[in-house]
Amino acid sequence: MFEEFMGIPAHPLVLHAAVVLVPLLALLSVGYAAVPAIRPHTRWVLGLLALGAPVSALLAKLSGDAFLARLTSANRVSPEYVPKLEAHQRLGDLTLYATIGLAVVTLAVVWFLAPAGPGVARPRPALAWALRGLSLVAAGVSLYYVVRTGDSGAKAVWTGL
Repeated sequence: MFEEFMGIPAHPLVLHAAVVLVPLLALLSVGYAAVPAIRPHTRWVLGLLALGAPVSALLAKLSGDAFLARLTSANRVSPEYVPKLEAHQRLGDLTLYATIGLAVVTLAVVWFLAPAGPGVARPRPALAWALRGLSLVAAGVSLYYVVRTGDSGAKAVWTGL
């Protein structure tokens, strides 16, 4: 299911969604947590990104697993490159986990730091600061793993398989 799209390996096509959505989620999550003025304008977009980014990371992981299985089963990869691809696969797993963590933190930030209005109480200052800090850490971890994963994949491809 995740191996090909119209005869082209799906992984190089699908991964671009994760490469765009995960950093966008990270940046917007930190912005939402740190800048109260943008909260009313970005709340729904951020909520949708918190749902879409992990899905895109999951699809990239599943298509990458299928692509690696296809390459190794057909002996299309030199044995010396298999460890590079397996390292890339492990980084992809970590990217997925980091993105899921960021999405959970982001949904908590959206829920608890919603703009105050009639009948909506402000969160306690300690909770607000904790959510801001968690948002910053989760965004940093997600960005780190997206960059590391992309770099390892690019190096594996461009150094020759």
